[in-house]
Amino acid sequence: MRFQFSDNVAALQPSAIREILKFTGMPGVISFAAGNPAPEAFPKETVAEISKQLLNENPVLAMQYSITEGYPELRTLLKERMAKEGAYCEGKDELIITSGAQQANELACKVLLNKGDTLICEAPSFIGSLNAFKSYGVNLVGIPLEHDGMNIDALEEALKANSSCKLIYVIPNFQNPTGNVMSLEKRKRLYELACRYNVVILEDNPYGDLRYDGENIPSIKSMDTENRVIYSGTFSKILAPGFRTGYVIGPAEIISKIIVCKQVSDVHSNIWAQAICERFMRTVDMDQHLRNLRSIYRRKRDLMLSEMEKTFSKKIKYNKPEGGLFIWCTLPDDCDMNAFCKKAVQDYKIALVPGNAFLINESDKTTSFRMNFSTPTDEQIVKGTRILGAMTKDVLGE
Repeated sequence: MRFQFSDNVAALQPSAIREILKFTGMPGVISFAAGNPAPEAFPKETVAEISKQLLNENPVLAMQYSITEGYPELRTLLKERMAKEGAYCEGKDELIITSGAQQANELACKVLLNKGDTLICEAPSFIGSLNAFKSYGVNLVGIPLEHDGMNIDALEEALKANSSCKLIYVIPNFQNPTGNVMSLEKRKRLYELACRYNVVILEDNPYGDLRYDGENIPSIKSMDTENRVIYSGTFSKILAPGFRTGYVIGPAEIISKIIVCKQVSDVHSNIWAQAICERFMRTVDMDQHLRNLRSIYRRKRDLMLSEMEKTFSKKIKYNKPEGGLFIWCTLPDDCDMNAFCKKAVQDYKIALVPGNAFLINESDKTTSFRMNFSTPTDEQIVKGTRILGAMTKDVLGE
């Protein structure tokens, strides 16, 4: 039978990252392609004890249907914590639990944009969100990303040229894939432009708690005097991605529509995982827990950067992120990046993510690729980086 797919999904292609991850199952391959938290960062014993308590004390809670908005006790704790950070305003904002931040971003697009409307994002940007936006037939416009965030002058030009723009999507903290941080000045200018052109901002912050160096920068949501910022967060990077527990904060009117859309999508997010997250937040010293996570990832980042400094060809440029999970590398302009990444996995058994996987159009040219330091073991980081370093010198010279 020949199937006729809907217009919304006919043009969608598999995530390039997921396609590359297929190679990680090959014998001997060391993967720097994933973006998973470090297994040693999971608080396994604490989660096991909390799970035992929940199933002993209130098994029906963990096994029964719940409300779409999410576990009330968890929502209360999150509102209190986010209010302290300036990202939640009682009386103006509302909060709903989602199946990861990915669903929060997808639902925000669903409730605000019609087919053909414009959504402006960073270029490059997170492929998962890009595919979610594409599924609604929106017009994606990418703004070049600089070391301190998107080019604000280019953003204003795009806003002038696209009167149908309704949403600006940004990852201000340790952006995926580049690891860059949007400066305070650019956050303020971005918000000013959103107000001037009457556009909503979707602020995606999955990595904000994973800062290893430097000072925290206030969220865009904390500057939101006009109630036009939607903020998405997640437990995936600070507790466990398998829980698929995230949240979205935004104007109550927008969140009410997101609730309706979620009801027709999955009814509610995993209530057992929500209950674990709530009890974890309530009984564990979260600040100390986050310090422990930062210590793990800072060490792994420093280990990879140290090996890169010793072994990589000097013709490769790379950032030194202050947080997050990724290092963004750039080859010389005359180098075929896709061929480089293909050679790395096929001939050297090192898996990388080609940079065009994060572009609106994967056919666009880029010479960058992404490396991840959180998932591999220390031994894999050292071995894999040295192998890749030798390859860079073989291909590019010293």
